[in-house]
Amino acid sequence: MDIRVGNGYDVHAIAEGLEMHLGGVKIDSKVGFVAHSDGDVAIHALCDALLGALAKGDIGHLFPDTSPEWKGIDSKVLLAKVMEVVAAEGYEVSNADITIALQRPKLAPLIGAMRQTLAPILGVGEDRVSVKATTTEHLGFVGRGEGCEVWATVLLVRP
Repeated sequence: MDIRVGNGYDVHAIAEGLEMHLGGVKIDSKVGFVAHSDGDVAIHALCDALLGALAKGDIGHLFPDTSPEWKGIDSKVLLAKVMEVVAAEGYEVSNADITIALQRPKLAPLIGAMRQTLAPILGVGEDRVSVKATTTEHLGFVGRGEGCEVWATVLLVRP
């Protein structure tokens, strides 16, 4: 069995008057992420982890923020396209682990919905998708409510 591990990291600034999408879920919030796409920083980190496991670069190479084609796109579409790359290379997701650092809103009530949304796109059961949320105890740009950062790790297998 061929095994690959990938890590992804992404950051987005937060601004008022924008929609907030995180882990494939639209979150009721007065602030959202500044981005070319819908700004789903969790999915972006996950895409980078998947592509990194395959040594295929990052999502900026596949979906450049200079292209009008990707303006405002639902990041779940980007994840599905990355999963096409994973499948074309003969790999499957074994599991994914995502850590979201965001001061507010509190994400604990939304983690189940994120896992339910991401699992079918990744082609795995919910028990194979971990989503964790943390704050930074009001420290740094996350703690001040200026942005969100996400780390993702995936394990790919080629049966």
